[in-house]
Amino acid sequence: MNTSLTTKYLEVQFVEQTFKTKKGSFCALENINLSVAKGEFVALIGHSGCGKSTLLNLLAGLTRPTQGSLLCANREIAGPGPERAVVFQNHSLLPWLTCFENIYLAVERVFSATETKAQLKSRTDAVLAMVGLTSAAQKRPGEISGGMKQRVGIARALSMEPKVLLLDEPFGALDALTRAKLQDELLQIVANTQSTVVMVTHDVDEAVLLSDKIVMMTNGPSATIGEVLHVDLPRPRNRVELAESTQYLHYRKAVIDFLYTRQAHVEKAA
Repeated sequence: MNTSLTTKYLEVQFVEQTFKTKKGSFCALENINLSVAKGEFVALIGHSGCGKSTLLNLLAGLTRPTQGSLLCANREIAGPGPERAVVFQNHSLLPWLTCFENIYLAVERVFSATETKAQLKSRTDAVLAMVGLTSAAQKRPGEISGGMKQRVGIARALSMEPKVLLLDEPFGALDALTRAKLQDELLQIVANTQSTVVMVTHDVDEAVLLSDKIVMMTNGPSATIGEVLHVDLPRPRNRVELAESTQYLHYRKAVIDFLYTRQAHVEKAA
């Protein structure tokens, strides 16, 4: 774990999220309290329906909490903002635009008031190079692989120079080899940019490999944070070396024990 991660940057304070449904009120999240340090990588993990994506949407400002407050750099999160970029499992690229144009659109929105077109183009080229997609710049989403589309989505988010990167299972729909490659690339990108990251995942190995802290959610409804596991593994991390690490296996076992013993899925208990 990065011992310099000491200051609170993202804060979730006594948050509750209730939705109105045809069957009445549905409490998705209850009494959520969480602090994320600047530069920290946090994974949210839990069974389906535990409110992981709901919490991420609250951090993104896409929804407002029923109760409680969320802060970023001591400012209330009252809506979406360029300091918080989101990458979804569905890359959400505009199919009629090239990879370059999809990213340029975001760059233009954030920086056009203060930079020239040449500077905007330079920013776009730089972030394409960062994710290894310079050669695909003029291709449209329909002409590239699923893994490349996700890299464009990550590049678009990074192009805005966000202080916080919010990832909602960005590799969940990819095959195992592509997922592993993008996980390794994400580790490198985060090391280079020093971004603060909150990532929703179902993958135990992904959570342990990438994170400084794993936030384990209880089953919904009225889900809350059941346990927070600090992952004290040195960086940079190598998946091959970690496969035989007793520390890595200890963290992996702790997450599996929480998910499949202490929070055994309700369907299995029925």
